[in-house]
Amino acid sequence: MPTIDGIIKAIEAVAPTWLQESYDNSGLQVGNRAAEAKAALLCTDVTEAVIDEALARGCNLVVSHHPLLFHGLKRIDGSNAINRIVIKAIKNDIAIYSAHTSMDNAPQGVSHHIAKRLQLANVEVLEPQPGRLMRLVVYTPRSHAEAVAKALWKAGAGRYGNYDCCSFSAPGTGTFRALDGAHPFVGEQGELHAEEEVRQEFLIDTAMRHSITSALIAAHPYEEPAFDFIALSNESHLSGSGVIGTIAPMPLTDFLEKVKAVMEVNTIKYSSPDPSKPVAKVALCGGAGAFLAQNAIAKGADIYITGDVKYHDFLTYGEEITIADIGHYESEHFTKEIFYEIITEKFPNFATYYSEIEKNPINFI
Repeated sequence: MPTIDGIIKAIEAVAPTWLQESYDNSGLQVGNRAAEAKAALLCTDVTEAVIDEALARGCNLVVSHHPLLFHGLKRIDGSNAINRIVIKAIKNDIAIYSAHTSMDNAPQGVSHHIAKRLQLANVEVLEPQPGRLMRLVVYTPRSHAEAVAKALWKAGAGRYGNYDCCSFSAPGTGTFRALDGAHPFVGEQGELHAEEEVRQEFLIDTAMRHSITSALIAAHPYEEPAFDFIALSNESHLSGSGVIGTIAPMPLTDFLEKVKAVMEVNTIKYSSPDPSKPVAKVALCGGAGAFLAQNAIAKGADIYITGDVKYHDFLTYGEEITIADIGHYESEHFTKEIFYEIITEKFPNFATYYSEIEKNPINFI
């Protein structure tokens, strides 16, 4: 039987918390990581009814997309729903874990999942995350360059797109003089030493800096290896908000009917500058994604699909691109499928359930 921590690590291997936006609170909301996980209930939102359902099904782990806790609790007195959920979860040893914008921004996250359901091809991130990449430069004696590279690759350095073990190296000569108290790997104390070295370069994610440093120190033979982390302005094209892809051209109304069927949507609000123009290039973002409409326009999309579009967004962008609002809940409720695939692939014999009582809090007549 896996632990709560084991389930969390499986999810965070796909959607690490460092991918989340600064305002977010993805991660363990309530519970003990070390506890044994008996069964998991998957949902979009954590409600009192969902906690009751978890109890009825014997689940001591609830995995949600939207975090239960967005703001700090100043008191836990049962005076509101969040208070009551926290109290009930703690009383019944139920852990609650949420992967929100960490899953939104993940390379195989929410928007990618929608693109897969809609059978989009040539899928790319609509707004890649900036400031995530760094270059590690390290100087290593030639005799140990391969071992150091392997250790850094194992720690996660040198991953780029669909490639790993990426690096660059160039030979050179390093000089140093070991002073009193030093214990040099090569050379003698007090003498100037020249050593054939290799300059090695690796692309890393900024979140990996500390773990990469530890791996480097452990693998490098020098007492004090010389290395630099250089911040890059390059965007990470693996992680970020929304996606854009292509389909075989079809009439707008036919495509919207397909979206309704695939996403199980009853109503779509949309605005189109030219309803007769076929749809071939599709941009989308799960959740509240109106902020990416300009990105969709800039990338030449025929339609942009998201949720929570305001009247003035339709007015502002509706003359340049078809805007389709399928609803916030409707665009994200299939996130449960991502959780299910992650957990059952890693722990095939672990009991994992979709919430059956969860429903869209918004009704239509």
